[in-house]
Amino acid sequence: MSRLFRSTWFPLVAALVLVSVVALVAGIGWSRARDSALCNPRDVARSTMPSVVTILVSAGASSGNGSGEFLDTDGHILTNNHVISPGVGGGTITVQRPNGEQLPATIVGRDNDTDLAVLKVDPKSSVTPIRFGSPPTVGDQVFAIGAPLGLADTFTAGVVSSLGRSIRVPADGDTTALVTSAVQTDASINPGNSGGTLANCNGELVGVPTAGATASDSLGVPVGGSIGLGFAIPAAFAQRIAQELISNGKVTHGDFGMSVVPVVRADEGIAPDALFVSAVTPGGAAALAGLRQGDLITSLDGQRIHSADQLQAISITKKPGDTVAIGYQRDGTDATTSLTLGTSTFAAPAG
Repeated sequence: MSRLFRSTWFPLVAALVLVSVVALVAGIGWSRARDSALCNPRDVARSTMPSVVTILVSAGASSGNGSGEFLDTDGHILTNNHVISPGVGGGTITVQRPNGEQLPATIVGRDNDTDLAVLKVDPKSSVTPIRFGSPPTVGDQVFAIGAPLGLADTFTAGVVSSLGRSIRVPADGDTTALVTSAVQTDASINPGNSGGTLANCNGELVGVPTAGATASDSLGVPVGGSIGLGFAIPAAFAQRIAQELISNGKVTHGDFGMSVVPVVRADEGIAPDALFVSAVTPGGAAALAGLRQGDLITSLDGQRIHSADQLQAISITKKPGDTVAIGYQRDGTDATTSLTLGTSTFAAPAG
């Protein structure tokens, strides 16, 4: 934003104003140069790359790779569940450090709903844990570190393109996981980056790269390679899930105690404006809140319904015992209720 100054003052005053403007411009230039110097990609690479590992997964005749980062000196590693889930039930998981050291890994815990998991290795030499940073803002410079396409210790640069995205990623079997409040970036994120590090200028973790968008040709065939649309799980959320996995081996989420399906307005044909309650668990959270099968949920926590994902987003970001304000319709009459979330736990085996 610029300002145009017009002065009718005497030449001496105008000269003083000119000197002030020159000084201001010089100051801005020095400030920008200072900020640029603080964000030196080489410094970020040096500080973050020792903390980032390549994860090799083998299951029968198939194999794949992803990325992760050390959480502590005990050898706990944060990654995505979809990276390590193929190795569950008979497969092998190996962690390769930047120094070339390869270590067998065990699964501490994994959560299908958030697509996060924690591994454990026994390091043979000292470990540099990743440092966690504050939430980023749009325009911040960021760096993706991981093993895209199996190319270990790869470092790419970009900016935070947007915040607050909700995307779905493949999970166990035919299920999907919902990534809420995702950090969007144009730093190159390709298969193999998943579970790695999205770092800020201070070399701190601000996101866990989880998905990269792909383009398709005119026949709908996917075109390989990064197209500048990558998404990462916010670091603070990933840290909370990781701590719970390390402490308990599992993650407990809020549970609504009901099943819903989207309702589509007949006059619009596409946009959901309510969730139809298709079933209510006896004695569950919804039943205790007075909801019944056939009710129409119209709002959650004061937000109008636009997707069934809103329900799941609340269940994975809030904890059991938290309350949710629900607006609903019954027999054409609007009503509200307060629902206290129950408990839901991902029950798949850890390893």
